[in-house]
Amino acid sequence: MTSRPKATVDAVVLTMNDRPAEFPRAMASLLAQQDIDLRVVIVGNGCEPDHVPDGVAVVALPENLGIPEGRNVGADALAGPDAGEYIFFFDNDAHLPDTHVLARLVDQARQHPDAAYIQPRIADPDTGITVRRWVPQLRAGDPTRPGTVTVMAEGVVLVRRAAYEQAGGWPGHYFLYHEGLDLSWRLWDDGHTGWYAPDIVIHHPATDPARHALYLRLVARNRVWVAYRRLPAPLIPIYLTAWVLITVARIRSRKALATWFTGFREGLRGGHGARRPMSWRTVWRLTRAGRPPIV
Repeated sequence: MTSRPKATVDAVVLTMNDRPAEFPRAMASLLAQQDIDLRVVIVGNGCEPDHVPDGVAVVALPENLGIPEGRNVGADALAGPDAGEYIFFFDNDAHLPDTHVLARLVDQARQHPDAAYIQPRIADPDTGITVRRWVPQLRAGDPTRPGTVTVMAEGVVLVRRAAYEQAGGWPGHYFLYHEGLDLSWRLWDDGHTGWYAPDIVIHHPATDPARHALYLRLVARNRVWVAYRRLPAPLIPIYLTAWVLITVARIRSRKALATWFTGFREGLRGGHGARRPMSWRTVWRLTRAGRPPIV
């Protein structure tokens, strides 16, 4: 019996030279992957990358363009006739715990041909805990439940290159936050799905996203941008009202809430870019998959 050919995977890793311990470990675990044909590019977001292993492509950006645009640059650097069938986006403080993680992700992609992306389970390396924001399901209490998903944890995800390019890549101008929601909705609107494979675990420290000074403002701004870019017009006020109510219920600090509303108003003023609302058929598909695009 003829064995199936190895899958070709292009991996994109960003760096700002600010993780001298985590980054080399991440790269070592990535380059140790077996049973795939792997190419890797490191994108220095506003820097010339340090700790670059032999045989790895490098793109040094003169300024920090943000995470989604940095990922776009990396994917474009490996595009062309030799491009891999899949793109693996990999945070530089993550770690692949064994040498067959990527091969297993590819196997899941082959088992689920309708899925444009395969989401592994992300777990803290010290505690083994998968925090709720990493679970791409509304019912996030059980992070070990596999199934079709409509969103993604964009820091560690395998995407079919053809689907990624058809969708137009990440929304580069978001800079940070909710770019995965934007991309996943576009992939669904193109007729694909997503698949969550929790048996495949990737380690990532459970850091608090609020450590970034821009967190609350960009989260709110980009939430508005996602709505204006991707939702049919009647759903935009429903979606935004739902998130205002959720945020007011969650955030207790008046100062933090004021920052969030600053970003919300910034989003309402524009800047979201080209509008390509999903079809009502996609709304129905997302709803049937368990996550209507109003929350």
